[in-house]
Amino acid sequence: MRVSAKGEYALTALLDLALHAGDGLQPIQEIAARQGIPPRYLEQVLLELKRAGFLEARRGSAGGYRLSQPPDRVTVGAVLRAIDGSVGIGAVTPRGGGRARGEHAGDLGRLWQEVSEAVSAVVDRVTIEDLRQRVLARRGDARPMYHI
Repeated sequence: MRVSAKGEYALTALLDLALHAGDGLQPIQEIAARQGIPPRYLEQVLLELKRAGFLEARRGSAGGYRLSQPPDRVTVGAVLRAIDGSVGIGAVTPRGGGRARGEHAGDLGRLWQEVSEAVSAVVDRVTIEDLRQRVLARRGDARPMYHI
């Protein structure tokens, strides 16, 4: 499975916003600085996330972004599908594009299908809140998330 840079940045930005949910609206510049993402590129990613319903935004000097729904309701799979268009089925591509020939082509095709379904199951199970909790546990600061 390959995740695009845009998909990776989208997940990174959502995780950052989940970690700073209690701090109010977050300006693009602050998210970009914390995460090392080019601000112009991040702006495009955040606009796509807003269009997909994951974010709320406000313009102006006091503006910024915040999550539009609780992070435990946003799965990694939903974000990747919104940004990259697909996850899992068709996302796992063996060398040669998966065009195996011969008597084992069907067996290999079923294997790639199983791998793809396993990838989908994982990304559809893991939420932004799960990622947030992992970060907090690594920092030694695990605390429950209040809901937005």
